[in-house]
Amino acid sequence: MPSSGPWNDDLDHLERVLRQTEEIMRDLGAARAEIAQITSVGEAGGGMVRVVAGGGGRLKAIKLDPRVMRQPADELARQVMAATRAAQEAAERRSHEIVERARARAESLPEPLDETFVRRRIEQVADEIDRPPRG
Repeated sequence: MPSSGPWNDDLDHLERVLRQTEEIMRDLGAARAEIAQITSVGEAGGGMVRVVAGGGGRLKAIKLDPRVMRQPADELARQVMAATRAAQEAAERRSHEIVERARARAESLPEPLDETFVRRRIEQVADEIDRPPRG
């Protein structure tokens, strides 16, 4: 096989795609781990109600200042809901940023070799084989 030509270009392209795919897969694993580590805090009632949410929006903790218990139940419920919503929205924003960064990296992959490309390459090689050698 010659040391240069379309076959080597194809091989180089495939190796680049594989290398970039491996890098992107590592990036996606890192993004998943980063999302799992997200901790977002939401507060309400002047900081007397504090909620901590993780990257998936799951609640990790709810902390109530004892003074908040003097409030009517419906007011306390509104504050807990407001703090929960703030924490979950902050976690969602951060998760979205991480996902978008990973998605942007994935979009940098070169076009894959499809059947049209392969068919054209086979026709090109067949034409080269069919031509008489020069010299």
